Amino acid sequence: MLARAEKQGLQFVLLGLVAGLLILLPTVNALAGGIPSKANAYKRDLIRIAHTHVGLDAPIARYAAQIHQESTWRSDAQSQYADGLAQFTPSTAKWIAEIYPDHLEGAAPFSPRWAMTALVIYDRHLLNRVKPWHARDVTECDRWAMTLSAYNGGPGWLRRDRRLAAAAGDDPDRWFGHVEHHTNRAAWAELENRHYPVRILHQLEPRYLQAGWPGVKAC
Repeated sequence: MLARAEKQGLQFVLLGLVAGLLILLPTVNALAGGIPSKANAYKRDLIRIAHTHVGLDAPIARYAAQIHQESTWRSDAQSQYADGLAQFTPSTAKWIAEIYPDHLEGAAPFSPRWAMTALVIYDRHLLNRVKPWHARDVTECDRWAMTLSAYNGGPGWLRRDRRLAAAAGDDPDRWFGHVEHHTNRAAWAELENRHYPVRILHQLEPRYLQAGWPGVKAC
């Protein structure tokens, strides 16, 4: 039989292992679901920002999915053209700070709070400008797909793509199966832009919803 001291030592070891597993569990769950552990560090701020600028029914999981796609939650992310969590280009960062000076003090794309605020505000800005051309309304799924296309490639390109769709006899008020098939963009830009809404709305947003992030699936 083990001596009392040995038993106590074994108990402490087991308790330590259990405690360690409990500490690691959120990270393991996040990784298992394909959500970077860094996302949890920004979750509360993102919820607060979205509630402030959009309302209590703000699609938090959708914003999270978009940030995931843009930078995988790396605030120091840099691409050839854009910076930060939300990957704003210098010109767009400067422009949106000028348009919404009460909410964005200057252009600071490497600041996580600035980037999340700018993303939420810019999404709202773009979403409000996706209006029906022929139909009485545009579905939530199509509105968001077009919003994300505009975020990725610019609203001017979205307008041109919708005009091309209408000229070809497709529905300019529907993204999937219609507008998405029409563009004059370069091949690489078309591939990136068409992948962007699909990745966010069909793959990443459901992942965040399943992990308990607030929101309702758009598509």
